Amino acid sequence: MVSRKKVRLFVDYIPYGRQCIDEDDIQVVVDVLRGDLITQGPVNEAFERAVAEYVGVTHAVVFSSGTAALHGAYFAAGVEPGDEIITSPLTFVATANAALYLGGRPVFADIDEKTLCLDPKEALRKVTDKTKAVVPVSYAGCPVDISAFREAMPGIPVIEDACHAIGGERNGNKVGKDADMTVFSFHPVKHITTGEGGMVVTDNEKFAERLRFFRSHGITKDPGLLLQKGQGPWYYEMQMLGYNYRLTDIQSALGLSQLRKLDASIAKRREIARRYDEGFAKVEWVTLPPQHPGHAYHLYPIQVNPTIRKKLFEHLRSNGIGVQVHYIPVHMHPYYREVLFFKKGDFPKAEMLYEGEISLPIFPQVTKDQQENILRTVLDI
Repeated sequence: MVSRKKVRLFVDYIPYGRQCIDEDDIQVVVDVLRGDLITQGPVNEAFERAVAEYVGVTHAVVFSSGTAALHGAYFAAGVEPGDEIITSPLTFVATANAALYLGGRPVFADIDEKTLCLDPKEALRKVTDKTKAVVPVSYAGCPVDISAFREAMPGIPVIEDACHAIGGERNGNKVGKDADMTVFSFHPVKHITTGEGGMVVTDNEKFAERLRFFRSHGITKDPGLLLQKGQGPWYYEMQMLGYNYRLTDIQSALGLSQLRKLDASIAKRREIARRYDEGFAKVEWVTLPPQHPGHAYHLYPIQVNPTIRKKLFEHLRSNGIGVQVHYIPVHMHPYYREVLFFKKGDFPKAEMLYEGEISLPIFPQVTKDQQENILRTVLDI
């Protein structure tokens, strides 16, 4: 039998992020389940059209996960064995792994300590004749400066990993408008969720065509794209090697419902971030996250002295506050050290951030009372 104390702790636990599902979300999923098509149906396309319109682009291609979407974006950009993509080590491993899936190689460049995003000057130093794309990450939801990469390395496709940043803005544009391709994630801790899911948005028709092929076994039924004409209505062709990275209509229905509430969710996250900023404003040993008017605040990452980070982390967890650390720099994982020969010290700014970073809870359901408790518990240390 579970003890009363354990039940209470579970109920009171505040994770660093979680999904927000309401009755409208549940109803649209039930409606699809009661319909005729639960995958490869009209809701899937409706979700894509809605995201494309929200962002302000021509094409949106939905995938089964953010990782699959990254994989597809690199394929669309033409990454092949021996090619390189330049990205930040301060990200989830999928940003780099997706290049390895295609036989490419991730090349890391250090972060800008003012934004915690990939430093365009450092990225420029890593450009070679093998560079196929640069992949800046909008870390924590802070929109990375895409124009800086276009100016620094003209002609190289820019793929924004905006898995943290849907709903953010820069220079009057929604995140997703400025890069050649932009990748979103719909994991439950993100701004909107489809359970698992991802999407690539672009204004480039060629990229969109390759993304759709890649997502669905390399197969097309589109009469305009068929190589053999004049076949029957049953006819389809596999023209390249693709994957089954499709999203179901069940999940797309949830995503479409969630999208309608995205702006309200972002506004709530910004309000929570503002209260954190005010609460820590005079605390010298807490470094606040970068400020940006279009910040989407997927995370609220503070930095503390590395000597107290573990103690603070354990103190918060023991008080029911589910903090996390984002991220162990990719190059410090055993696979990258042992197989790709990266080492500690390669990217000192990213490593320094990791040593002192803690992500505090930030999602729309965090109440003022809960946030006050989080602030008190941090300052207790």
